[in-house]
Amino acid sequence: MHDRYHGLPAALRALVPGALLMLVAGAMFLIVLDAVREGDDISTLDLPLLNWMASIRTPWLTTSMTFVTYLFGPVVLPIIVAVSCGVWGAVTKRWRDPALLAGAMIMSTALSTLVKVLVGRERPLADFQVVAGYEASFSFPSGHATGASTLVLVTGYLLWRGRRGNWRLTMWLAASVVIIALVGGTRLYLGYHFLSDVIAGACLGLVTLGIVVIASQLLDLRAARRADAR
Repeated sequence: MHDRYHGLPAALRALVPGALLMLVAGAMFLIVLDAVREGDDISTLDLPLLNWMASIRTPWLTTSMTFVTYLFGPVVLPIIVAVSCGVWGAVTKRWRDPALLAGAMIMSTALSTLVKVLVGRERPLADFQVVAGYEASFSFPSGHATGASTLVLVTGYLLWRGRRGNWRLTMWLAASVVIIALVGGTRLYLGYHFLSDVIAGACLGLVTLGIVVIASQLLDLRAARRADAR
């Protein structure tokens, strides 16, 4: 299998890793969506988990969760991303990776918004959302989970690809899991989303990562060909 992979044309080899990631993440997303529509499988945990989250609320934890969810929300996160990409490009004098990150964030946000409208799932009842204000927009998938997963996965990949190594890969994956779980957990704790919404958002982040991997690989291939042509 390894030999067959290396026997493929360079352009096709550049597509394979990202395409496989998109295929797996997309399949996971469709499985969650089917569960939501059928009211079975993972969606059967949605309401029991919300009830449990509501039962463990405490003032200090609510304050902490509200801060995290606000940090990764539609107002603050775009500012953080814009400033970070600007600093990244200015310091490194290379704008390709910051542009890929910014493009990935815009793409995943647009995709999440489109899916919300197409699926049209109602949010948890207002009784669950008494902590930080009622949100009436559609619930599936979680925009916070989509944005957080896109940010940490794409940023980690772009940093890792320049200086690869098993230790860096492990740290990237571990940090991604922790941050995605934390942000997704705030949406459940505060009563804004169901578990299936959060998982679906993470899947969209993985799909976006696959697209970035493809774009990055193709750009690397083009740069290598230009260098060989000189």
